[in-house]
Amino acid sequence: MKIGFVVNDVLTEQPVYTTVRLAMQATNMGHEAFLMGMGDFAYEVDGSLSARARGVSGKNYRSTERYLDDVQMPDLEQQISLSEFDVVMLRSDPAADAADAPWANNAGVAFGQLIASAGVLVVNDPGTLANALSKAYFQHFPEVVRPRTMITRDQARIAGFVAELGGKAVLKPLQGSGGSGVFLVTKEESPNLSQIIEAIARDGYVVVQEYLTEAKNGDVRMFVMNGKPLKVNGKYAAFRRKSTGSDIRSNMSAGGKATAVTVTDEMLELVDVVRPKLVADGMFLVGLDIVGDKLMEVNVFSPGGLGSSTALYEENFAAAVVEDLERKVGIRDHYRQLHNVDLATA
Repeated sequence: MKIGFVVNDVLTEQPVYTTVRLAMQATNMGHEAFLMGMGDFAYEVDGSLSARARGVSGKNYRSTERYLDDVQMPDLEQQISLSEFDVVMLRSDPAADAADAPWANNAGVAFGQLIASAGVLVVNDPGTLANALSKAYFQHFPEVVRPRTMITRDQARIAGFVAELGGKAVLKPLQGSGGSGVFLVTKEESPNLSQIIEAIARDGYVVVQEYLTEAKNGDVRMFVMNGKPLKVNGKYAAFRRKSTGSDIRSNMSAGGKATAVTVTDEMLELVDVVRPKLVADGMFLVGLDIVGDKLMEVNVFSPGGLGSSTALYEENFAAAVVEDLERKVGIRDHYRQLHNVDLATA
């Protein structure tokens, strides 16, 4: 297979990123793997699509550091026709471009849709990703698995809802990820509520969520592939993320620490509830963030932590992901009429 991995910027990728691990694994399995950035696409005069991309082949890598060093070598970049690819995986982080390149997220999704229309399998499905650029996408999942939530810019309504929740709530921006702009409001901090709301509302709508007491133990990041928990040799690609110090954010990018976790029946039941929508939306690989029996967030763009799962359980979860892409390409060869959204989770 020829696989393209779309990232924010190839030269700013880090060895710990899940995308780098996936690309290295594909290379080790004998595939042609290329990384390309959000600003590397081109729609040519003749209607074809191309991209500046970087990839290495003919080697077997043991470390993501060595692999990325080779990929980022000067003069390795080449212009490649996107119609040559079997699979393109959209793996950019919307939050990373929000401030300095606000055009990037819409452009990436738009080119993803064009690539899919050319017959290339694009995952996750770019049509649905366009709807998931804000946290409002999360509200389409069944209410039974979601914490009580309000989305508004009205300060009075936010204050009223926080009071209804007993004075303790989590506030965050509708746009963004990685734990950026997340606040825990308590009774002690109520005098600062107006300033917190104003700070978040400067960039758009405010998400107000009930605080779950189980959150003191962090959250669980669980990888879900084709609507089912990613599992290899009886071990799940899941781990607990706990914040360091008094910071409520457990995101790895915000300093959270990963530890092994026992996947409970409640977690598996939660996945059963959200599976139909994930499958219908063509969400091939996502990260569910779970607290207790509630779903806090669905990361459909660039769920990270596959390396943490591999280190914790000594299983090659990246290989399972690449093998499933191989299977999908085989399905496409037999069923050319399948739409991208259906093939993505077939």
